[in-house]
Amino acid sequence: MGKVVGKSVGSGWPATLGLLAALAGTAPALAQGKPVTIRAVMHSGLRITDPIITTAYIARNHGYMIYDTLFATDAAFKVQPQMVQDYSVSDDTLTYSFTLREGLKFHDGAPVKSEDCIASIQRWGKRDGMGQKLMEYTASLDVVDDRTFKLVLKRPYGLVLASLGKPSANVPFIMPKRIAETPADRNVPEEIGSGPFKFVKGEFQPGLKVVYEKNADYVPRKEAPSWLAGAKTVKVDRVEWINITDYQTAVNALINGEIDYVEQPPHDFLPILKGASGINLVNFNTLGMSGMLRMNWLNPPFDNAKVRQAVLLAVNQQDYLDAQIGDPDYMVPCLALFICKTPNATEAGAPKPDLAKAKQLLKEGGYDGKPVVIMQPTDLAISASLGPVTAQALRKIGMTVDLQAMDWQTLVGRRAKQDPVSQGGWNIFHTFWVNADLLNPVNNVGVNGRGKAGGWFGWAEDAEIEALRNAYALETDPAKQVDIARQTQERAYTIGMYFPTGQFTQPAAASAKLSGILEAPAPVFWNVEKK
Repeated sequence: MGKVVGKSVGSGWPATLGLLAALAGTAPALAQGKPVTIRAVMHSGLRITDPIITTAYIARNHGYMIYDTLFATDAAFKVQPQMVQDYSVSDDTLTYSFTLREGLKFHDGAPVKSEDCIASIQRWGKRDGMGQKLMEYTASLDVVDDRTFKLVLKRPYGLVLASLGKPSANVPFIMPKRIAETPADRNVPEEIGSGPFKFVKGEFQPGLKVVYEKNADYVPRKEAPSWLAGAKTVKVDRVEWINITDYQTAVNALINGEIDYVEQPPHDFLPILKGASGINLVNFNTLGMSGMLRMNWLNPPFDNAKVRQAVLLAVNQQDYLDAQIGDPDYMVPCLALFICKTPNATEAGAPKPDLAKAKQLLKEGGYDGKPVVIMQPTDLAISASLGPVTAQALRKIGMTVDLQAMDWQTLVGRRAKQDPVSQGGWNIFHTFWVNADLLNPVNNVGVNGRGKAGGWFGWAEDAEIEALRNAYALETDPAKQVDIARQTQERAYTIGMYFPTGQFTQPAAASAKLSGILEAPAPVFWNVEKK
C-alpha cells in the first residue's frame, strides 16, 4: 500500500477535490449560513431504493434515513415502542392492539394512519423471513380507527414484537398505503416515509450520490436513544452519501477533511487511520459481522446435495478471514450459524476440511466439469477477497471455476435471477451480515427452507428445516429453543444451506468533528453532531 499524503489520489478516480466538487451540486443555503452537512462514503452506492425488495444493507441504511418503524430494538435487545404510543395483548395472547403516537406525518404532509401500517406490514411479510413466519400465524390485520389497529393470531406466537422490532434486513419500515401497495417484487415508485430525514429526489444520482435533509416535522420520542430505539433527534441539516469506490481516495478525502465518514474502510487501511490526526475509529456495531458463502440450489451442480457437501468440506474458514481481514484483532473464527457467544451458539454439525472426502462426494454427485460461476463484487472491499478464496478451494477438488468480476449493485440485481447460468444466472456469491440478522433460525435467512416460494437468494428448500423453524417460533421455553436451534444447524450443514466464512468486527472511520455516533447494527445519522 502506498503512503497516504495530503492530496494523493487513488487509481481510477479523479483528484478527490475534483470528484467531490462534481458531485456537490447546489446545496441549499440556510438563512444563517451554509447548511451543516455530513458527507459520508458508505460501503456501496445506492441504486435500489426499496429496503423491502432486497436485503442489501445499503437499502436498509437508506430505509433508516427516511422511514420509521412501529417498534425498535434497544441496546439491551429489548423491543421498545417507536411509532407506537401504546399496545396491549389479550389474555389469550391472540390479539395485539396498537395505537400510534399523535402527530405522525409522512414527508408529503399526510398523517400516518393505521391503514398505512397494515399495508406496510403485509408487504414486508411477503419478503422477510420473520415477516413470512409472522404472517403464517396471522388471522387478520384490522383497522380500529385512524390511529389504532389490531393484529389477530391464529394461535399464540411468541415473536410478534420481535418481528415488528426487527433491527436489520428486512426491516418492517412504514410507508404510505398507496406506496406499500406496490407489488412486493417491484421497487417503490416514491421514496416517502415519516422518518427523521427526507430523501432529496432532485439530487439523487443512482450509484453515485444520495442527499437527505432534516425532516423539520419529525417529532422524536422522549426517551434517550439506545441502539435503534428512543429519540431520533437530527442535529445536522443535510447528509450526503458519496460513492467513492477507490478506498485510497476515500481515506485521503477523510484525512484531508473533504468528507466526514467512511462506513467500511478496509482493514489494511486501519493502521493509517489510527495514526491520522483528527480521525476516530468507531466500532458502532458491537455485535460484529459475519461472512457467508451461498450456493444456488436451482442450478447444477449445486442442485445436488453431495456437491454442496463437497464445497463445505473443501473450504477453510481461516483462509477467508486471513484474506478478508488479516488482522487477528478484528477476526473471530466461528462455525456457529447463530453466532458465537450467544444463547444459540454451537458448532454441532460443522464440517472440517477434508479434500479427499470432498473429491469423493463430487464424483458421487455427478459433477460433469462445467464451469461454476462465482460472482465477485470488486468494489465492495469487505467481500471482494472471498470469491478468489472459494475459487482456489474448488479448483483443488477438481471443479472448473468462472470467477466473474462485477460491482456490488450489479451482483445484488443478478443474484435475484433464477435463470440458468447460460441465461445470466449464477452458482455462488458471497455476502456479509450484521450478526443481529443471524441470531436464530427464524431471522437467519440462510436457513430459510422455503425454496422458490419465499426463500432467500439461492432458494434452499427443505421441509425438515421449515418444521424446525416453525417449532422454534412457537416454543416459549428458552432451553428448548436452544435445542431446536442446534438441530436446525445440524440439518443446515448436512444439506449444505450455506457456509459461514467467519465473524469479524468492522469499525467506521469518522472525522473528530463528528460526535454522538450511536452503537447500532446499522449506521444511523440521527443524534450525530458536527462541529
